[in-house]
Amino acid sequence: MIAAMAAMVLLPIEVSDAGWLSDLFKGPSKQAKSAKQAKSPKQAKSPKQAKSPKHVASRKPVTSAKPAASPKRRNVKLAALGPVALPPAALKPVAAACDPSKLRIVLDVGHTAESEGAISARNVSEFVFNLRLAKLIEQKLKAEGFTETRLLLTEGKARRSLFKRVAAANDLRADLFLSIHHDSVPNKFLEDWEFEGKKSHFSDRFSGYSVFVSRNNPDFKTSLSFAELIGKEMKAQGLDYAKQYSQPIMGRHQRPLLNKETGVYRYDELIVLRKTQMPAVLLEAGSIINRDEELKMNSPERREIISSGVTAAVKEFCEPRWAMLGPL
Repeated sequence: MIAAMAAMVLLPIEVSDAGWLSDLFKGPSKQAKSAKQAKSPKQAKSPKQAKSPKHVASRKPVTSAKPAASPKRRNVKLAALGPVALPPAALKPVAAACDPSKLRIVLDVGHTAESEGAISARNVSEFVFNLRLAKLIEQKLKAEGFTETRLLLTEGKARRSLFKRVAAANDLRADLFLSIHHDSVPNKFLEDWEFEGKKSHFSDRFSGYSVFVSRNNPDFKTSLSFAELIGKEMKAQGLDYAKQYSQPIMGRHQRPLLNKETGVYRYDELIVLRKTQMPAVLLEAGSIINRDEELKMNSPERREIISSGVTAAVKEFCEPRWAMLGPL
């Protein structure tokens, strides 16, 4: 018995063009070994024939009306080894890989009350937009069972506040970090206008959301995967991404576009993306310097669409299949 098993392991392993993965998890079938030789050539090519010791030890052709299998498919021994050939981690139940009640998500409210970020076409600070949207995302995530979601509000001037929020996220030992922002444009694209008797600026040239990741994040691969899910959900909600970041006219603000379908860009220098010790993504939910899009971003309907998209992305990230296969 031991000698026979050793012979099986030492023989060369070949895999047919399709169907081999499912055989890893199937046991041998006695009926298949006795009956499939008399069936059609397509059925005769099944890798299950390789499980009979007689087929392993003998290289004589099977007697039938047609050849049972080509030499290429004759030695399909992978299934004979059984699931023990897989790494133990691959056999570990994946359902426990992401418990929504334990997944710690930090929702970073971009900018601060002292450093408000961009100013919209109608003179509303970006910080106001960021806070409203982040609160709604927090509410939806907690309602879906992600009870460890934390809203991160920081104080102070711009650069100092960036390091504060990174330190806070790291101290919380977050599993995911999502920074919420609303977009503007470089000054050279701004035009003057008046709104309610006050001077302001606008640019109706560009619109759309965008998602950013940093290659310098310690877990860039997971950051990118989460960013892809967010972009996919934004697109599924009927939103378009901001395409200007891939154009030379943006000058030093131009960024590498990683996925032209989902609007995911690479922005390696962003402190909140590269200094965090967990997967990190920054979402520019839309342009508030564009007069039409500002009105949409200010509406409950658009906040509902974006918050639902982010929530769906987190839920998909946490599905059991993610732990073993990654995003499809």
